[in-house]
Amino acid sequence: MSTNPIHIFDTTLRDGEQSPGASLNIDEKLEIARQLERLGVDVIEAGFPISSPGDFEAVRRIAALVQNATGRKAKTELFIRKFARVYTPIVVFLALGLTFIPYFSIENYVFNEWLYRA
Repeated sequence: MSTNPIHIFDTTLRDGEQSPGASLNIDEKLEIARQLERLGVDVIEAGFPISSPGDFEAVRRIAALVQNATGRKAKTELFIRKFARVYTPIVVFLALGLTFIPYFSIENYVFNEWLYRA
């Protein structure tokens, strides 16, 4: 079992305006950033702040929005991660025990049956 987390990296706000005819105002970019944050995206590339004052302002506001949202959910997320780190191995160990322990105590032990029960 791997302990390396998967990080979701989104470039919608950066690459979306590279399409011909696509242009988003600051409010539209903020709404997209809110939805990406709600989905739990780890990294949001918000655009090119050096390209214009409007892009700079949009990136600044998106960074503030995401930073504030991250601060609000950090305690809950930390608890869930700690709980999963303890709970998951316990459940796996119990399932393995339920699969193999009956082998020593049941006369007509059928592996597939106990694997299914576990």
